[in-house]
Amino acid sequence: MVIARRKFIAATAAMTLLTGCKPHAVHAVASLVREANDNFEELLFSPERLAPELPISLQTPDKDFPCYFHSASMPVAPTNWTLKVGGLIQHPLILRLDHLLAMPATEMRVRHYCVDGWSAVASWRGVRVSEIARLAGLDPRVKYVEYRSFDNGYWSGWDLASAMHPQTILAYEMNGRPLEANHGAPLRLYSAIKLGYKSVKYLSEINFLPNKVGGYWEEHGFGWFAGV
Repeated sequence: MVIARRKFIAATAAMTLLTGCKPHAVHAVASLVREANDNFEELLFSPERLAPELPISLQTPDKDFPCYFHSASMPVAPTNWTLKVGGLIQHPLILRLDHLLAMPATEMRVRHYCVDGWSAVASWRGVRVSEIARLAGLDPRVKYVEYRSFDNGYWSGWDLASAMHPQTILAYEMNGRPLEANHGAPLRLYSAIKLGYKSVKYLSEINFLPNKVGGYWEEHGFGWFAGV
């Protein structure tokens, strides 16, 4: 139930006419529309609803699966890369890739949806975020999760329920092979229940928080919940 970006832009243009082209009024109304859309999506969300698993015959060839990054050039993982897990937790974690590879793995082949309107199918393998949360021991006050990357500071905030969904994982493989740099190596967030910009690539940090946080695109006018 996401308002598509093109429809949102069109709606914003209409608001400009209705408010006499006053930018502050347009921004205020647009903000209310986004908030209402996010609240409606969150209301419809079900932790039991799974995105359909698809056959390998529908898998998109690697060369046809678009890749994006925020930096001026393709990010490269820092030497001795680790994933930091912090926030309101009992056990702060510093995880290497081999730690993640030793954890229970989840695999899924699902359709990926981009806010620009295209979609593609890929197979992903990784560790459920809920498993990381279990190891970390969440404080009862935690309601949100912040994901940060080494891709020029790209980040995104999530609601806890979506983060704990069984199809929300920290992916280290794509289509049966280790994740490549153009798709977020060595580790990326991936979820079958969110639009692509919510799945932070080049992951470096996860924080479990009591308060809602934004994100790079979210602070540029894109929807915060961004469910599919």
